[in-house]
Amino acid sequence: MSVQLPVRKAILERRTYDPPSEGRASKLRLDFNENTAGCSRVVTRALAKLSPVQIATYPEYDRPTRGLARHFGVRPEELLLTNGGDDALRVFFDAFVDSLSSILICEPTFPMYRYYGEIAGARIDVLRYGAEMEFPLEGVVAALASKPRVLFVANPNNPTGTLLQLNAIEAIANAATDTVVVIDEAYAEFSGVTVVPWIRKYPHLFVARTFSKTAGLAGLRLGAVIGHADSLAILRRAMPPFPVNVAALVAAEAAVNDRQTMQRYVRDVVRSRAWLEDQLNCLGVRTYSSAGNFLLANFGPNGPQLLRKLESQGILLRERSDDMGAGFVRITIGTKSEMERLMKQIKHYR
Repeated sequence: MSVQLPVRKAILERRTYDPPSEGRASKLRLDFNENTAGCSRVVTRALAKLSPVQIATYPEYDRPTRGLARHFGVRPEELLLTNGGDDALRVFFDAFVDSLSSILICEPTFPMYRYYGEIAGARIDVLRYGAEMEFPLEGVVAALASKPRVLFVANPNNPTGTLLQLNAIEAIANAATDTVVVIDEAYAEFSGVTVVPWIRKYPHLFVARTFSKTAGLAGLRLGAVIGHADSLAILRRAMPPFPVNVAALVAAEAAVNDRQTMQRYVRDVVRSRAWLEDQLNCLGVRTYSSAGNFLLANFGPNGPQLLRKLESQGILLRERSDDMGAGFVRITIGTKSEMERLMKQIKHYR
């Protein structure tokens, strides 16, 4: 039988996003900014208590939403739970972006903004971070005059680690009167900077959050969008009725009730990040100040070869040569022992 699938042009033309490869479990996974320490034991105990009936029943969201809203310091109607942080971004395209309409992003950045933009058939207007990984604030404010549907800003930015201060975000919010502004705060716990309190002042400002990093729930896929209640009601129209599974809800409630574990993880990451940066600088490796659980480094022309050697030893880093230049690497900050293992191998091969 000869058939021809009626594939949308946007799908035929887009590039595929490469997720983590298979077979990573036994390796040192410093390539996708996961929490290498793992989730809290409180989480695994809570999951173990799930009954067969709970698993067989469609989830209810009111009670967990109230608890997680308290965690973020907002009202339940100001919080929308999603199937991972990626889905927290996808819903903006479903709600606001028509084919051939425009979005604005600043690259290099989290590739899912471009990913969903290409799927939607949107025009993607791009500004670039500077040579020192500085955010192009003046360019963004000027570009907002053309009224893009959505502006996505990762803060801190992945992979540069750049942290945009509150006065800069305020300037953007004031200029974006006809644009949805999404501040992706996937790494906000590490930076200590958030605009969540501003959602009632700026109805066009939304904050995307994830439970994959500090809570260590990447495998369960839970994200959130925080915004003005009236604006969030529009996003809810684009959501399916049961977007989040019951295991993710139970795990998230347990995780946020164990703040000590998350706070300890953040402290350990910040210390290990500073140690790794100092170690790399002593070897003459260029690094860029980071406010996330990762560090961007430039190993120079021999960087790709170094990564292949590290991979042969079971150490995975995220190469960024294709979009940032040969030698650029993003390194997830793991435990202190993991960072020591990494540096031992880097010194061996350099």
